[in-house]
Amino acid sequence: MTLWLLSYLVLGAATGYMAGLLGIGGGGIMVPILVMLFSWQGVADEHLVHLALGTSMAAIVPTALASASAHHRRRSVDWRVAVTMTPGVLAGAFLATFIAAYIPSKPLAIFFAGFMTVIAGYMIWGRTPRPDRMLPHPAGLIGVGAGIGGVSSLVAIGGGSLTVPFLLWCNQSAQRAIGTSAALGIPIAFAGALGYIVNGWHVSTELPTLGFVVWPAVLVMASVSFMTAPLGAKLAHTLPVRRLKRIFALIMIALALKMLHGVW
Repeated sequence: MTLWLLSYLVLGAATGYMAGLLGIGGGGIMVPILVMLFSWQGVADEHLVHLALGTSMAAIVPTALASASAHHRRRSVDWRVAVTMTPGVLAGAFLATFIAAYIPSKPLAIFFAGFMTVIAGYMIWGRTPRPDRMLPHPAGLIGVGAGIGGVSSLVAIGGGSLTVPFLLWCNQSAQRAIGTSAALGIPIAFAGALGYIVNGWHVSTELPTLGFVVWPAVLVMASVSFMTAPLGAKLAHTLPVRRLKRIFALIMIALALKMLHGVW
């Protein structure tokens, strides 16, 4: 038991730091590692990915709060955009969990890996947006929020893997895109976690769970991510944009490969 708690502590520290640095919520890091840890603890393959997704979404809630707070203090959160997108984000994230609950683990892992790789490719090779491109009107932001919330819930991320590229495409600065993404990670994680609890309520596993959420892992990871997220946010305001994009992309590709290896 001590080994698992230590593993959760290290994972929480790393994901909190990366959430602050890149505005990604940490789920892209947590899911592949949790798949590995839960597998080693004897969780059946049929529930492996679902438990990793649900646990990750629940752990992102406090991580996103800490990350958003740190970015807010540095005036890098566009709260107008975040608040406008929130209704769509809540609906998309919650409803997508009902889809995820009926997808077997391996296809879900393939979707996760493919999604991460596509977004990483865009961050490295994506074209520079036209200088006149602006953020869409409120109805458009709500629609984009629903799409981001839905996909984020399926792959258990705080939304940064989609929100950051979208805001960069709309000519927002990298630091502002990351800060606003961190704020949107709060409603995404909350709605997603609630959905995974509801959809996994009938499931019984070898671990103490609340639906598809392994609650001891959430408590341990959250206890340390609060402290490391502000450190990552501080670094995000000192690194150049191009380097931030490359770090973002390389981490996602590595974790996509790790996810596939963990399931097979």
